[in-house]
Amino acid sequence: MPIAADYPFLDVMWTILVFFVWVAWFMLLFRVFADIFRRQDLSGWGKTGWLIFTIVLPFLGVFVYLIAQGREMTERSLERSAAQQAQFDDYVRSTAHNGGSASEISQAKQLLDTGAITSSEFETLKQRALAA
Repeated sequence: MPIAADYPFLDVMWTILVFFVWVAWFMLLFRVFADIFRRQDLSGWGKTGWLIFTIVLPFLGVFVYLIAQGREMTERSLERSAAQQAQFDDYVRSTAHNGGSASEISQAKQLLDTGAITSSEFETLKQRALAA
């Protein structure tokens, strides 16, 4: 007897739906926990209260938190994302401002042309720039 006969298609679909809702619930729960821990405007006691509320009465606690803090939760997430983007942009600007290896080699070539360095020093600078 095949297994499919014991487990009809609608039961498979129901299992998939239950699994999807279960995963979505845990994603939502962890997102609420992360927001509670990341909040700067909430005292330690406030964080403890929200965590106890969401652990003791998980569905009610999470839904009440989302109703009470949903908009602020989104704003905090957007602010954090913007701050991370700004930090990344600053990092890229700070590392890319010098022009890279080609710029270092051209500067060394100018020094060689003006006589400030010898050709062996130029080769050393060139090898360092290419190694970086």
